[in-house]
Amino acid sequence: MFTRKIGIDLGTANTIVFVPGRGFIINEPTIVALNVPDNTVLAVGKEAKEMVGRTPADIIPYQPLRDGVIADYYITKAMLRYFVAKACGSFNLIKPDVVISVPAGITQTERRAVINAARESGSREAHVVREPILAALGADIPINSSSGNMVVNIGGGTSEVAVVALGGIVSWASLRIAGNKFDQAIMDYVKKKYGLAIGEQTAENIKIEIGSALPTKPRLECQVRGRNLANGLPKDLTVNSNEIAEALNPHLMEIIAAVQNVFNETPPELVADVMDKGIILSGGGAELANLADFFKGALGVNTYVAEEPLFCVAKGAGLILTHLDVYKRILLNKR
Repeated sequence: MFTRKIGIDLGTANTIVFVPGRGFIINEPTIVALNVPDNTVLAVGKEAKEMVGRTPADIIPYQPLRDGVIADYYITKAMLRYFVAKACGSFNLIKPDVVISVPAGITQTERRAVINAARESGSREAHVVREPILAALGADIPINSSSGNMVVNIGGGTSEVAVVALGGIVSWASLRIAGNKFDQAIMDYVKKKYGLAIGEQTAENIKIEIGSALPTKPRLECQVRGRNLANGLPKDLTVNSNEIAEALNPHLMEIIAAVQNVFNETPPELVADVMDKGIILSGGGAELANLADFFKGALGVNTYVAEEPLFCVAKGAGLILTHLDVYKRILLNKR
């Protein structure tokens, strides 16, 4: 079957590809392994992620996106070509139309870079739409309604807070604190408290297994292995969920502060709408245990995690592709 439309959630940590009628066909890490001597791409996605922290000097794993925007154009283009080819199949002669997610605070230069990279990687038409709009669509929020809705999308590189009404973003904030910073906070905490150096993948596994936004009873525990900084030898250690909550708290409070700032800039009528309906959490970071309770406790507003939060943005891109006539104004809005 020819694939003519593709929705891409181009995230700092993961890239998810949605094809109308087929669903989510790709969910892979946004990582490219590069062979340094001849500057060629060795691996993309899952295969490249397995190399992180294990490569010799002549192979470097890159994350071509930093804080949600392109940091390396050549590598991003190679990665997009891989994902488009994988979605369309090797023998697809029809170039697809692509909708790609971008952060709310993207500049015109960064926007152009995404469009050019998509076109050069094998797409016919490339549209970019800001993440909060796509996340709201994917979370089944009626974005064309006059009633206001707040969505907080916590991804790998950025967290985006936005109040959406009448098909557009009324007020928003974008901060560079999200899943990757959570991993770094866990690494720093274990290093400072226990004198143990652990890698990014280990920190991410801890976050997924026992990560929590609030202290819990009973505490969950996780066995980790790293390098003892005192003698350089391998060492085993047990960490618990309450320690992870303590490590993540400063970053979560910064996201709360961003939400408060957005409330300050939002018209009172829309604030009342959000108070009635609650805040919707989306993105991979929304899967952190007890996060909705943390938000409710800090803000006094009911908070809900969207269904399949990791896939909200890609699902929203797919909805726009399926109903291009309805959402044409969003695609034409270049602000």
